[in-house]
Amino acid sequence: MNKLGLIGYPLGHSFSKKYYVEKMQKENILDVDYDLYPIPSISEFPELFASGNTDFVGCNVTIPYKQAVMPYLQEISDEAKEIGAVNCITIKHLPDGSTKLVGYNTDAYGFEQSLKKHWDPEKHHKALVLGNGGAAKAVLYVLKKLDISSQLVSRVKSDSAISYEELSENMVSQSPLIINCTPLGTFPNIEACPPIPYESIGKNHYLYDLIYNPEETLFLKRGRMQGAVTKNGLEMLILQADKNWEIWHQAK
Repeated sequence: MNKLGLIGYPLGHSFSKKYYVEKMQKENILDVDYDLYPIPSISEFPELFASGNTDFVGCNVTIPYKQAVMPYLQEISDEAKEIGAVNCITIKHLPDGSTKLVGYNTDAYGFEQSLKKHWDPEKHHKALVLGNGGAAKAVLYVLKKLDISSQLVSRVKSDSAISYEELSENMVSQSPLIINCTPLGTFPNIEACPPIPYESIGKNHYLYDLIYNPEETLFLKRGRMQGAVTKNGLEMLILQADKNWEIWHQAK
Protein backbone atom coordinates (compact mmCIF):
# COMPACT_ATOMS: atom_id res chain seq x y z
CA MET A 1 0.00 0.00 0.00
CA ASN A 2 1.56 3.28 -1.13
CA LYS A 3 1.33 6.02 1.46
CA LEU A 4 0.71 9.70 0.79
CA GLY A 5 -0.06 12.35 3.34
CA LEU A 6 0.03 15.88 4.66
CA ILE A 7 2.65 17.19 7.08
CA GLY A 8 2.20 20.31 9.16
CA TYR A 9 1.33 21.38 12.69
CA PRO A 10 -1.25 21.56 13.97
CA LEU A 11 -3.50 19.74 11.53
CA GLY A 12 -7.23 20.11 12.10
CA HIS A 13 -9.79 19.91 9.32
CA SER A 14 -7.94 18.86 6.17
CA PHE A 15 -9.15 19.65 2.67
CA SER A 16 -6.37 17.46 1.28
CA LYS A 17 -7.34 14.24 3.03
CA LYS A 18 -11.03 14.59 2.23
CA TYR A 19 -10.30 15.47 -1.40
CA TYR A 20 -7.86 12.62 -2.06
CA VAL A 21 -9.86 9.98 -0.17
CA GLU A 22 -12.98 10.88 -2.17
CA LYS A 23 -10.97 10.91 -5.39
CA MET A 24 -9.57 7.44 -4.73
CA GLN A 25 -12.99 6.07 -3.82
CA LYS A 26 -14.55 7.57 -6.94
CA GLU A 27 -11.80 6.22 -9.21
CA ASN A 28 -11.60 2.87 -7.37
CA ILE A 29 -7.92 3.35 -6.49
CA LEU A 30 -7.22 0.71 -3.85
CA ASP A 31 -3.43 0.69 -3.52
CA VAL A 32 -2.93 4.20 -2.13
CA ASP A 33 -3.58 5.55 1.37
CA TYR A 34 -3.64 9.25 2.27
CA ASP A 35 -3.35 10.33 5.90
CA LEU A 36 -2.45 13.26 8.13
CA TYR A 37 0.95 13.50 9.81
CA PRO A 38 0.96 16.31 12.42
CA ILE A 39 4.60 16.67 13.46
CA PRO A 40 5.45 19.18 16.22
CA SER A 41 8.95 19.66 14.78
CA ILE A 42 10.24 19.46 11.22
CA SER A 43 13.12 17.36 12.58
CA GLU A 44 10.62 14.51 12.87
CA PHE A 45 9.95 14.55 9.12
CA PRO A 46 12.63 11.96 8.12
CA GLU A 47 11.14 9.43 10.56
CA LEU A 48 8.08 9.10 8.33
CA PHE A 49 10.01 7.31 5.59
CA ALA A 50 13.00 5.97 7.54
CA SER A 51 13.60 2.42 8.82
CA GLY A 52 12.81 0.85 5.49
CA ASN A 53 9.33 2.33 5.21
CA THR A 54 9.34 2.24 1.43
CA ASP A 55 5.56 2.57 1.25
CA PHE A 56 5.78 6.32 1.93
CA VAL A 57 6.08 7.84 -1.55
CA GLY A 58 4.99 11.46 -1.25
CA CYS A 59 3.38 14.19 0.78
CA ASN A 60 1.90 17.64 0.84
CA VAL A 61 3.41 20.31 3.09
CA THR A 62 1.46 23.00 4.92
CA ILE A 63 1.97 25.58 7.67
CA PRO A 64 4.53 26.01 9.18
CA TYR A 65 6.93 23.81 7.17
CA LYS A 66 6.79 24.99 3.53
CA GLN A 67 10.17 26.65 3.94
CA ALA A 68 11.60 24.62 6.82
CA VAL A 69 11.32 21.35 4.90
CA MET A 70 13.59 22.46 2.06
CA PRO A 71 16.95 21.53 3.68
CA TYR A 72 15.70 17.92 3.93
CA LEU A 73 15.28 17.61 0.15
CA GLN A 74 17.85 16.33 -2.32
CA GLU A 75 16.30 18.10 -5.31
CA ILE A 76 14.01 21.11 -5.71
CA SER A 77 12.23 22.23 -8.87
CA ASP A 78 13.36 25.51 -10.40
CA GLU A 79 9.99 27.10 -9.66
CA ALA A 80 10.07 26.06 -6.00
CA LYS A 81 13.64 27.34 -5.69
CA GLU A 82 12.67 30.76 -6.99
CA ILE A 83 9.59 30.89 -4.78
CA GLY A 84 11.50 29.67 -1.74
CA ALA A 85 8.78 27.30 -0.56
CA VAL A 86 7.68 23.71 -1.18
CA ASN A 87 4.20 22.23 -0.79
CA CYS A 88 4.57 18.92 -2.64
CA ILE A 89 7.23 16.23 -2.23
CA THR A 90 7.94 12.94 -3.96
CA ILE A 91 9.95 10.33 -2.05
CA LYS A 92 11.90 7.92 -4.23
CA HIS A 93 13.33 4.82 -2.56
CA LEU A 94 16.53 3.83 -4.37
CA PRO A 95 17.93 0.29 -4.75
CA ASP A 96 20.83 1.00 -2.36
CA GLY A 97 18.36 1.74 0.44
CA SER A 98 18.73 5.52 0.28
CA THR A 99 15.97 7.97 -0.54
CA LYS A 100 15.72 10.89 -2.91
CA LEU A 101 13.27 13.62 -1.96
CA VAL A 102 12.17 16.05 -4.66
CA GLY A 103 10.26 19.23 -3.79
CA TYR A 104 7.79 21.19 -5.92
CA ASN A 105 5.53 24.19 -5.52
CA THR A 106 2.03 23.72 -6.93
CA ASP A 107 0.53 26.61 -4.93
CA ALA A 108 1.75 28.96 -7.66
CA TYR A 109 0.02 26.97 -10.39
CA GLY A 110 -3.25 26.77 -8.44
CA PHE A 111 -3.22 30.44 -7.53
CA GLU A 112 -2.43 31.67 -11.03
CA GLN A 113 -5.11 29.64 -12.75
CA SER A 114 -7.69 30.54 -10.12
CA LEU A 115 -6.81 34.25 -9.98
CA LYS A 116 -7.26 34.66 -13.72
CA LYS A 117 -11.00 33.86 -13.51
CA HIS A 118 -11.72 37.46 -12.40
CA TRP A 119 -8.44 39.18 -13.18
CA ASP A 120 -8.49 42.19 -15.50
CA PRO A 121 -4.89 42.99 -16.56
CA GLU A 122 -5.73 46.63 -17.21
CA LYS A 123 -7.64 47.15 -13.99
CA HIS A 124 -5.81 44.91 -11.50
CA HIS A 125 -2.26 46.04 -12.18
CA LYS A 126 -1.15 46.71 -8.60
CA ALA A 127 -1.48 44.44 -5.58
CA LEU A 128 -1.21 44.24 -1.82
CA VAL A 129 -0.17 40.86 -0.42
CA LEU A 130 -1.16 40.34 3.21
CA GLY A 131 1.11 37.94 5.10
CA ASN A 132 4.65 36.75 4.50
CA GLY A 133 4.61 32.96 4.88
CA GLY A 134 5.23 30.24 2.30
CA ALA A 135 1.91 30.81 0.55
CA ALA A 136 2.68 34.51 0.13
CA LYS A 137 5.93 33.60 -1.59
CA ALA A 138 4.02 31.62 -4.23
CA VAL A 139 1.60 34.51 -4.69
CA LEU A 140 4.42 37.03 -5.15
CA TYR A 141 6.02 34.72 -7.71
CA VAL A 142 2.81 34.65 -9.75
CA LEU A 143 2.28 38.41 -9.51
CA LYS A 144 5.79 38.99 -10.81
CA LYS A 145 5.14 36.53 -13.64
CA LEU A 146 1.96 38.42 -14.58
CA ASP A 147 3.76 41.79 -14.35
CA ILE A 148 1.63 42.98 -11.44
CA SER A 149 3.51 45.30 -9.09
CA SER A 150 3.04 44.30 -5.46
CA GLN A 151 3.62 45.38 -1.89
CA LEU A 152 3.98 42.88 0.94
CA VAL A 153 2.19 43.76 4.20
CA SER A 154 3.01 42.01 7.46
CA ARG A 155 2.60 42.37 11.22
CA VAL A 156 6.26 43.32 11.48
CA LYS A 157 8.04 45.74 9.18
CA SER A 158 11.03 44.31 7.30
CA ASP A 159 13.19 45.01 4.27
CA SER A 160 10.56 43.39 2.06
CA ALA A 161 7.34 44.30 3.88
CA ILE A 162 5.56 47.27 5.40
CA SER A 163 3.56 46.90 8.60
CA TYR A 164 -0.22 47.15 8.83
CA GLU A 165 0.25 50.41 10.76
CA GLU A 166 2.00 51.87 7.71
CA LEU A 167 -0.75 50.81 5.31
CA SER A 168 -2.64 53.98 4.38
CA GLU A 169 -6.11 54.43 2.93
CA ASN A 170 -4.55 55.80 -0.23
CA MET A 171 -2.36 52.71 -0.66
CA VAL A 172 -5.44 50.50 -0.41
CA SER A 173 -7.48 52.61 -2.84
CA GLN A 174 -4.59 52.59 -5.32
CA SER A 175 -4.09 48.81 -5.09
CA PRO A 176 -7.08 47.21 -6.83
CA LEU A 177 -5.90 43.66 -6.13
CA ILE A 178 -5.65 42.56 -2.47
CA ILE A 179 -4.68 39.00 -1.56
CA ASN A 180 -4.95 37.56 1.94
CA CYS A 181 -2.25 34.98 2.60
CA THR A 182 -2.70 35.00 6.37
CA PRO A 183 -4.78 32.48 8.37
CA LEU A 184 -6.89 35.32 9.82
CA GLY A 185 -10.57 34.42 9.49
CA THR A 186 -10.11 30.66 9.18
CA PHE A 187 -12.77 28.57 10.93
CA PRO A 188 -13.43 28.59 13.84
CA ASN A 189 -11.98 32.11 14.24
CA ILE A 190 -14.36 33.55 11.68
CA GLU A 191 -14.62 36.99 13.33
CA ALA A 192 -10.98 37.79 12.54
CA CYS A 193 -9.68 39.58 9.45
CA PRO A 194 -6.56 41.47 8.38
CA PRO A 195 -6.49 45.00 9.87
CA ILE A 196 -6.70 47.10 6.71
CA PRO A 197 -8.80 50.21 5.91
CA TYR A 198 -11.72 48.47 4.20
CA GLU A 199 -13.50 51.79 3.66
CA SER A 200 -10.95 52.49 0.89
CA ILE A 201 -12.05 49.45 -1.12
CA GLY A 202 -14.38 50.05 -4.07
CA LYS A 203 -16.07 48.43 -7.05
CA ASN A 204 -12.82 48.22 -9.02
CA HIS A 205 -11.17 46.07 -6.36
CA TYR A 206 -10.62 42.31 -6.53
CA LEU A 207 -10.16 40.64 -3.14
CA TYR A 208 -8.74 37.12 -3.13
CA ASP A 209 -8.50 35.05 0.05
CA LEU A 210 -6.43 31.86 0.14
CA ILE A 211 -8.74 30.64 2.93
CA TYR A 212 -11.59 28.36 1.84
CA ASN A 213 -13.24 27.62 5.20
CA PRO A 214 -15.52 29.49 5.76
CA GLU A 215 -16.65 30.00 2.18
CA GLU A 216 -16.81 33.75 2.76
CA THR A 217 -14.35 35.11 5.30
CA LEU A 218 -14.88 38.42 7.03
CA PHE A 219 -12.13 39.81 4.76
CA LEU A 220 -14.16 38.87 1.68
CA LYS A 221 -17.47 39.94 3.21
CA ARG A 222 -16.19 43.40 4.05
CA GLY A 223 -14.77 43.72 0.54
CA ARG A 224 -18.04 42.56 -1.05
CA MET A 225 -19.99 45.09 1.01
CA GLN A 226 -17.77 47.79 -0.52
CA GLY A 227 -18.61 46.55 -4.02
CA ALA A 228 -15.45 44.53 -4.71
CA VAL A 229 -15.25 41.29 -6.66
CA THR A 230 -14.25 38.49 -4.26
CA LYS A 231 -12.96 34.93 -4.49
CA ASN A 232 -11.91 32.35 -1.92
CA GLY A 233 -9.13 29.77 -2.14
CA LEU A 234 -11.14 26.61 -2.81
CA GLU A 235 -10.48 26.48 -6.54
CA MET A 236 -6.78 27.13 -5.93
CA LEU A 237 -6.71 24.15 -3.55
CA ILE A 238 -8.43 21.88 -6.05
CA LEU A 239 -6.09 22.91 -8.88
CA GLN A 240 -2.94 22.42 -6.81
CA ALA A 241 -4.27 19.11 -5.46
CA ASP A 242 -4.75 17.79 -8.99
CA LYS A 243 -1.27 18.99 -9.94
CA ASN A 244 0.17 17.18 -6.89
CA TRP A 245 -1.55 13.97 -7.93
CA GLU A 246 -0.11 14.33 -11.43
CA ILE A 247 3.42 14.79 -10.00
CA TRP A 248 3.11 11.72 -7.73
CA HIS A 249 1.81 9.62 -10.60
CA GLN A 250 4.64 10.66 -12.91
CA ALA A 251 7.21 9.91 -10.20
CA LYS A 252 6.22 6.25 -9.95
